[in-house]
Amino acid sequence: MSSTDRPIVVAALYRFVTLDDFEALREPLLAEMQRLDVRGTLLLAAEGINGTVSGSRAGIDALLAWLKRDPRLAALEHKESYCDTQPFYRTKVKLKREIVTLGVDGVDPNACVGTYVEPEAWNDLIDDPEVLVIDTRNDYEVAIGSFEGAVDPQTKSFREFPDYVRQHYDPSRHKKVAMFCTGGIRCEKASSFMLGEGFEEVFHLKGGILNYLEKVPEAQTRWRGDCFVFDNRVTVRHDLSEGEYAQCHACRMPISAEDQESEHYVPGISCPHCWDSLPEKTRAGARERQRQIELAKARNEPHPIGRDPRQPS
Repeated sequence: MSSTDRPIVVAALYRFVTLDDFEALREPLLAEMQRLDVRGTLLLAAEGINGTVSGSRAGIDALLAWLKRDPRLAALEHKESYCDTQPFYRTKVKLKREIVTLGVDGVDPNACVGTYVEPEAWNDLIDDPEVLVIDTRNDYEVAIGSFEGAVDPQTKSFREFPDYVRQHYDPSRHKKVAMFCTGGIRCEKASSFMLGEGFEEVFHLKGGILNYLEKVPEAQTRWRGDCFVFDNRVTVRHDLSEGEYAQCHACRMPISAEDQESEHYVPGISCPHCWDSLPEKTRAGARERQRQIELAKARNEPHPIGRDPRQPS
């Protein structure tokens, strides 16, 4: 079975566009997702829409068509991958101040954004020794995979990115900057921010890593490792098939098969990354959540594992 023959379509979508009435869009959008049995979470803010959803081919196509009937969303960006089972348990539409949280006032990708680079041209750009290549994702994502030669800012959240840039880079010395992220959205804001800080040439990978993995043959890839995704697949390989990582539901870190052999790995409760660092209140919550998961499994019911607190919001 090819990837496109799998029954569940996963669509990561976003659009930076002014939505003055975003609050009023929530209920009809949620109703449409529920009608189509599309699961996942979409975020709405005055600056646009962002999120990842999953459903049947017909359901995803119908949802995208419904969204694009609004002229402001006609150019909605989305990337697809495929899996055998639903990677989300719930259907949510949330109202936010930002659709991806940078936390810097005045950064507006609708007004100012870097130069898009198509996946087919990305290798040549990052091979240029004069180009500073920055992975704008967080540390736990970078640990799973990244592009050859890319800088890891070691940020815990996207909110830390502006301070990282200000502390480490100088527009007078770093003339060319190339950035990338999972689906392209974080780089829209990151590039807008860096241009505002005075950096002259700022490039970003159009459609992000997922677009690159889809468009660039594995024989030509500069990508190394898996790509972290914010759903129950945890990671995807270069061919966008589901990777082999699991996820610790206590600290949300991706965990390898080796991690799962550790004496510190207790499903749903601890892993080698968090066994000695989580506060007892968090650990107690993890134990209770795992108990509820096991009860739901025994009853053959869906078992939501709770929101990833590090998911872009």
